[in-house]
Amino acid sequence: MSRAIVLTDGLLVKNDAKTAHGLIRGTERFEIIGVVDCPETAGKDAGEILDGKHRNIPVFGDFQDAFDKLENIETLVIGVATVGGVLPPDMLQVIKKAIKSKISIVNGLHEYLNDKPELVDLAQFYGVSLTDVRKPKKREELNFWTGDIFKVKSKIIAVMGMDCAMGKRTTARMLTQMCRKNDLKAEMVYTGQTGWLQGGKYGFIFDSTLNDFVSGELEHAIVTAWKQTEADFIFLEGQSSLRNPSGPCGFEYLISGNAKNVVLLHSPKRKYFDDDEHWGEIPSVESEIELIEKLGSEVIALALHTEKCTDTEAIDFQHFYEEKLKIPVLLPIQQGVEKLLPVLKNL
Repeated sequence: MSRAIVLTDGLLVKNDAKTAHGLIRGTERFEIIGVVDCPETAGKDAGEILDGKHRNIPVFGDFQDAFDKLENIETLVIGVATVGGVLPPDMLQVIKKAIKSKISIVNGLHEYLNDKPELVDLAQFYGVSLTDVRKPKKREELNFWTGDIFKVKSKIIAVMGMDCAMGKRTTARMLTQMCRKNDLKAEMVYTGQTGWLQGGKYGFIFDSTLNDFVSGELEHAIVTAWKQTEADFIFLEGQSSLRNPSGPCGFEYLISGNAKNVVLLHSPKRKYFDDDEHWGEIPSVESEIELIEKLGSEVIALALHTEKCTDTEAIDFQHFYEEKLKIPVLLPIQQGVEKLLPVLKNL
């Protein structure tokens, strides 16, 4: 694994740094040895900032401090997922410094480093690589939907959310790991750049795939995972939400991906899509479940993203929704996802 630092440039405590959050929680592709953020978080442990768990990943106030104190940095990963995938201007200067320090760059944004001649020339001069994870595949590499999804014997479970940045990928990853610990064969299909950065073997980058081929790429990832592993369960990482107006997404999982079961993510204290009143209110959980059921799938559990909640409030919300919905309600960060194991075994 490449020894890597993650660049968040002051955004570590924001939802924009969800790529960094995923890498801090775990990755099989890199060895994360530090995070470059800002003076306010410098000196702390990234895991403790994220969720109170010490992970021995120090946070540095700037790139130079990280470079001076860490040994053998091979890669700098851009750890943010901004609106529209735009590269924050301040990060460009850090990227140049890293290249001049003979460190390769991995970028998950829509703004591609390989489209910037100055960076390409610098990288060539200093002998390092620029990797744009979200760069679209060539037409001949894309798969069109075939119907082979109906041959898959695995239980396909979509992990979907009521909005963006609710923990869909983290929950899908936790469910996959939980199954494996309990002697159940499970695979996760990633659909975003962070899933690839975490070492995902099966998947594609949903939002940089030509629309005509989204269904086919999803099907191909699921079918390939099933053929190669004969998994009992395949968990699909959701993107956005069914009704987020900035990028509605999810029908493909249920219809083209034939996911007959859903774990739904909800944030009890988030009122508006992307926390923006202008985007409109997030519908009720009950209405989302009804919509999913009308598409022929069943919500087998609710998982809560407990931003702005105390631990006591999180548990209160858990009890409230279990009583109201009569399905298991998970608190992935506080309690893990073992609670869903009996449900999965009975599918």
